[in-house]
Amino acid sequence: MPELPDDAHRVLDLGFVRLDGVMASDLSVANSARVSFGRRTDAMTDADRGLVRFLMRHRHGTPFEHNAFRFHIRTPIFVAREWFRHRIGSFNEFSMRYAEATDDFYVPAPEAVRTQVGKPGAYSFETVSPELAEATRETLASAYASAYSTYRELLDRGVAREVARVVLPVGAYTEFYWTVNARALMNFLSLRSHEAAQFEIRTYAETIEQMFEQHMPVTYEAWVENDRIAP
Repeated sequence: MPELPDDAHRVLDLGFVRLDGVMASDLSVANSARVSFGRRTDAMTDADRGLVRFLMRHRHGTPFEHNAFRFHIRTPIFVAREWFRHRIGSFNEFSMRYAEATDDFYVPAPEAVRTQVGKPGAYSFETVSPELAEATRETLASAYASAYSTYRELLDRGVAREVARVVLPVGAYTEFYWTVNARALMNFLSLRSHEAAQFEIRTYAETIEQMFEQHMPVTYEAWVENDRIAP
């Protein structure tokens, strides 16, 4: 198991989320809105809290954009590809063109192995038997080992990293930095914390939501009261 940074929160088997930097507060939301009137305050007041709720309720979203979070994420490639669809934000990802891939791959916990029921657009998921769950985990581990062995063999024979990497599956772990403003973050959370979101990305969203609540509690409460709809 790879070493976990001291300030990181474990997600899935080998992944993590850490808040690498933050420039965000409820007061900055209020001051960003009140600049229209040439006003600002140095401490959060009840009037400021009411203003944040008003902005959220009436979907005046730009004051929330003057708050930023920078996350360091370690996640399977297939989760990252879902994540990168949220285009209002900045991403920088680990490159297997420049660095060798690790042999870290996502193996779901037995309770996370599921079967798909229904038609496209209306899926539901159910757990499988313990026997099938364990067989799935063993099959994945075997496939990962074979793929990584082939990757190493290609490198040892002189094949470029950017070519050898194509043999690796989307269950391989990657890392990236993600900088996102609070408005876009609320949109991400409204979609990826939802029960219909894929389990793996939902676990990351739930961890990030706790960080968002910690740094912007008034905004978070207003967002929840507004049915978790981003302004």
